[in-house]
Amino acid sequence: MARTYLTRSAPETGEVERRRWMFRHPLVIRVTHWVNAVCLLVLLMSGLQIFNAHPALYWGKVSTFDAPLLAMSSTADDPPKGMTTVFGHGFDTTGWLGSSVGSDGEAADQGFPAWATLPSDQDLTGGRSWHFFFAWTFVLNGLAYLLYGLASGQLRFRVIPSRDQIRHFGASIWEHLTLRFPQGDEAKRYNVIQKLTYLVVLFVLLPVQVLAGLAMSPAMDAAFPFLLTLFDGRQSARTVHFVVAALLVLFVVVHVALVLLSGFWNNMRGMLTGWFVIERKIEPAPVTGETWV
Repeated sequence: MARTYLTRSAPETGEVERRRWMFRHPLVIRVTHWVNAVCLLVLLMSGLQIFNAHPALYWGKVSTFDAPLLAMSSTADDPPKGMTTVFGHGFDTTGWLGSSVGSDGEAADQGFPAWATLPSDQDLTGGRSWHFFFAWTFVLNGLAYLLYGLASGQLRFRVIPSRDQIRHFGASIWEHLTLRFPQGDEAKRYNVIQKLTYLVVLFVLLPVQVLAGLAMSPAMDAAFPFLLTLFDGRQSARTVHFVVAALLVLFVVVHVALVLLSGFWNNMRGMLTGWFVIERKIEPAPVTGETWV
């Protein structure tokens, strides 16, 4: 009698996905991160308040009122129109730059709108008080981050790319452009673009921003005359301070966008509790069929 063999159908391969927990952000990193976030927000809003006292930028030691690099103003029209001039080219920016709705609901002649400044009413003294307090808080918090990072090795881990990462710089750019985020073991460390960006922010933009801010202070200029020489004048320092602030805002916007796109809750949990989830995919493995008589 012939035997009949029956084979239960089964896929040739199987894929298993596992979640791994990783402690990614120590307490000091998390605290300094959130202190920085608060400081940068207050510094931006109070800085715009200070800028509104004279919404124009120049280069050199004095203000060349007839030829500003950038200026925000309102026209004599009824109602007034906002006009922003950049390198001599004017743009209608009514409603958000030059002329916008003030805190009283009426049209106001101001560089940036009231909702973007701290305080919301035109108050140069108040803006400076907020700005100076949080500027020194930001500097001290940054020093705490750097000292801890150097002592613990976290700084090297977070901002210094490896040779292998540098060799794959082009591939990393393409992954960012196509919104392909690392998975598995690659997600355990920052990629080369993240590291280089943090390196530029920490050791180029922020030091320049602090020095330019100090160069705008007459007391600091008297104590350290090289500051004015470094920036070719107080007006140049003010312009550099404004441009670097804009670059920092751009960095924060891109940073937040990538946090949202790469997994908001996972990233937020990591920066609040320290724990980060890595989705690890195991390579497909063969699955044999089951045979019986």
